[in-house]
Amino acid sequence: METTAQSTQFSASTFGQHRHICAFFNSIDEQHRVLRPFVTDGFDRGDKVYHYVDPERWDEQLRWLAEAGINVRDAMGTGQLEVRQWQDSTLRGGLFDLEAWLASFEQVLQSGPAAGYAKTRVLGHMEWALVDLPGVDDLIEYETRVNYVIPKYEDVVICTYDLTKFGASVVMDALRTHPAVIIGGLLQENPFFVPPDQLLLEIRDRRSAGKRAGAAQ
Repeated sequence: METTAQSTQFSASTFGQHRHICAFFNSIDEQHRVLRPFVTDGFDRGDKVYHYVDPERWDEQLRWLAEAGINVRDAMGTGQLEVRQWQDSTLRGGLFDLEAWLASFEQVLQSGPAAGYAKTRVLGHMEWALVDLPGVDDLIEYETRVNYVIPKYEDVVICTYDLTKFGASVVMDALRTHPAVIIGGLLQENPFFVPPDQLLLEIRDRRSAGKRAGAAQ
């Protein structure tokens, strides 16, 4: 996967086997500019498109899609486009239930072929993990374990992170859970990616150390 300006065109051949991608941005305007080709290419190819977004940005997301030339009403009517707010996706029930969302996420990927779409393009705004609700601390375990799910399908999943909101430790952990990364507007292979088996052991060791430290206090 080359790190050139061409990478931002997001053609079908761009991704190869690297279909779980973290994307780091400093503003929503930068995100919209960089990811517009990913969205429009998906519609041009007849893919299913699934977004989960901050409820405060739901209207803005629909306007962005419309400004990109998407007939939002028709696409949502046919089921080609789904735009879900966090409370209808990752934070359903007022919490993040890791097991339930992993199952729901896989159902999203399965729903494309079931409806006749060759691929599904998923775009997730990951700031749901900053909401003060139970379970959101499982963000990195989710991002790790979803690497067992995505390779079973032909779909592309982009997880967006606002660098003005996430701390450095979370950003580094998020980087380690994705085999590809978009940074500075360029899509590239991620040299910091850690295979999920290895990273899950590290996550569990951290938790055990945290519990031991808490018990010692």
